[in-house]
Amino acid sequence: MSDSKAAPTAKDIKPAKQGPDPENNNFRLLSDIPVRLSVEVGSVSRRLADIMAFHEGEVVELDRQSDDLLDIKVNGTLVAKGEVVTIDGRFGVRIAELADQDMAYPAVERR
Repeated sequence: MSDSKAAPTAKDIKPAKQGPDPENNNFRLLSDIPVRLSVEVGSVSRRLADIMAFHEGEVVELDRQSDDLLDIKVNGTLVAKGEVVTIDGRFGVRIAELADQDMAYPAVERR
């Protein structure tokens, strides 16, 4: 690296609630990169044998309550929580809260 500056710390990073500065050259450089946004309703761990025995109509209970907010992730990293809405017969998600910096880092799932 030719730049002798130290790596930025958490203090140097603007909070997500302020949003990106569209005049910032770095933002413009990165703004056209496609990312994958996904919404996670819940999850569950099962043995492979149990999954192979699934049949049509079977219900799999997830690890969330029906009134809990859903996780909104970008490339697997939590960025917000939201709730399901319908728009002209299609599903959508309304952002209820943005993830704070401590919550936004992806967790390592160990099972």
